[in-house]
Amino acid sequence: MIAVALDPAALPFAVAGHGDAALRRFTALRSGGAQDVLMFSGQPDPELRRAAGNALRQRLPDRADVAALRALWILGLPDDAAAALAALARSERVLVNVEDQPALCDFHSVAEVRRGDLLLTVSTGGASPGLAARIRARLGAEYGPEWSDRLAFLRDRRGAWRRAGRKPAEVTALIDALLHANGWLA
Repeated sequence: MIAVALDPAALPFAVAGHGDAALRRFTALRSGGAQDVLMFSGQPDPELRRAAGNALRQRLPDRADVAALRALWILGLPDDAAAALAALARSERVLVNVEDQPALCDFHSVAEVRRGDLLLTVSTGGASPGLAARIRARLGAEYGPEWSDRLAFLRDRRGAWRRAGRKPAEVTALIDALLHANGWLA
């Protein structure tokens, strides 16, 4: 596996399926900044309808829908429907993830902790989502909500130092000194 962070403003994503898993993935993508993510569901429950709003398409995606995407998450569909949709996505060169079916996945979703722009992730390559969830919980406890403000502060300082002409190595040393002085990574 190769770890990457994708800019949802630059790449079109969609979720296809139904049930709690589809709702959680759609919500997670929105939380990650994918405001234009589409939700395809032939059987949307009221909660999914409410969460998806205008992004809901009350059907599964067709070839044209899939061809417009760069990544597709498939959740809560019968195995045969999920496999067919995954094959369609691959034929259109769209990255696909089918929940709990590693053989059908081009990528795996990571367990994540978000603190503003700070994103901490854990992956087991699909081997043990439960372990990833436990590690995510520990990271979440260690890196609390205060890290959102800390990162904003560090971003501002870094920008000021860079505008002042400081070299990258100097900026790194200054960041390290700030972290140490505040005991943020003690």
